[in-house]
Amino acid sequence: MTSVPTPIPSRTQFVLEEIKRRILTGQLTPGQALVETELAARFGVSKTPVREALKTLAGTGLVVMSQYKGVTVRMVDADMAREVYDVRLLLEPEALRRAVLRGSTLDAAKDALTRADGATDTAERSLANREFHRALYLPCGNPLLGRMLDEVRDQAALVSAVAWAADPSWEREACEHREILRLALEGDADGAARALHAHIASFVERAFPTAESEAQGEDGQA
Repeated sequence: MTSVPTPIPSRTQFVLEEIKRRILTGQLTPGQALVETELAARFGVSKTPVREALKTLAGTGLVVMSQYKGVTVRMVDADMAREVYDVRLLLEPEALRRAVLRGSTLDAAKDALTRADGATDTAERSLANREFHRALYLPCGNPLLGRMLDEVRDQAALVSAVAWAADPSWEREACEHREILRLALEGDADGAARALHAHIASFVERAFPTAESEAQGEDGQA
């Protein structure tokens, strides 16, 4: 039987993934300038794939392109956190509820949780946590809903990276992840959705209290 060769990523895709990984693991920090010539030299490519990768990252909200400042890693503030996490609070718990009701095995979520628990550094744990959340909403049965959550996934990870750098709350969130997964695997769709909602809300409240208080004020809640 003839084996199918593994596709080789394009230079642009390689550069894109490398820059994204470094942003989401804190190696490239918010506000840091991203200079095409420096990145091209670092990755051993021409400026063209770097330029294309930066355009894509600007489209996903991870970098900002300015006529005067050039390209920089997006800054994270309370307003950004509120916008991103508001979308997650509206959509992610419902996506998980639907995934549980569909009888999804959530094997990918189990694997991601195991990787997070066994992570040897913050970068590895951050990426595993990101995959855990995606594994919860992706089997919801509505591809459009999954894509909408994918749209804010990178920005949410950037918010998390900044928050964890200031206050590493890994253990608390790991316990919350395990409880969410337990409820989901037991078939408690509503309970899992509530636990996920509380998990997301408590994180942004701790990390960006201004964002949470403003959001509550707009909703007319105490």
